[in-house]
Amino acid sequence: MQKTETAAVQSIGVDCVREIADLNTQFDIFRFLKRLTEAWEFRAFMVLDLSSEVASELSQYTVITSWPAELLQRYDEEGMLQTSRVMAQLKKSTVPFSVSMDFLVRGDGEIAKKTVINLFERFEMINSVWFPVHDITMRRGAVSFSGNKTALPASRLAELFYISSHVFARLSEIRRLDLRVPETLSEREIDCLNWTAAGKTSAEIAEIMMLSEHTINHYLNRATKKLDTVNRTQAVAKALRVGLIK
Repeated sequence: MQKTETAAVQSIGVDCVREIADLNTQFDIFRFLKRLTEAWEFRAFMVLDLSSEVASELSQYTVITSWPAELLQRYDEEGMLQTSRVMAQLKKSTVPFSVSMDFLVRGDGEIAKKTVINLFERFEMINSVWFPVHDITMRRGAVSFSGNKTALPASRLAELFYISSHVFARLSEIRRLDLRVPETLSEREIDCLNWTAAGKTSAEIAEIMMLSEHTINHYLNRATKKLDTVNRTQAVAKALRVGLIK
């Protein structure tokens, strides 16, 4: 690689790391990664916290992601995590690696392989790069970028690995700060979160609380914003974490 190319790659990485240091919320991180994903011509990103020993679904490991909701739901419904070669690799390696059709077809079980390949081809995410990372407490995680993009050159992989490491470290720091009690939620906002945690839809909560579905959505959206989360699922998770709901 030419010296000028090396310098350019290092400059981009340094600029990104400076920007990451100024990000203050999970949503800031989400927007940064979404912009990075688009700039690198990927389709989606995912950040995982691998510290759990009991998680049985990919969504339970997921901190933030731009994967299509249907893809993540189908992945969990089909129990794909249990036979995932990607997860097995993440748990035994600290080295970045790429996933392609060739990687996926080396798994066990023809039906399982076909299901995985068909699902990811449908969403044009058959190829991906994965970066095992950790924070200052040595909590392990991973950052990935998926799409139809073919293998990246070593210089680009190194740059993305550098950026991903700083993203995970900053996200972990933000999550530790998130354990502080957030802006006060109203009684009805907490009730809505409790019912959402119980698996109720907005329409069902509206019937239970004898309010309109529009009003329920308003309470849930406001609670999501107060909790500084991206969606209702994350709002419920954070509310549980800080003891606002049980």
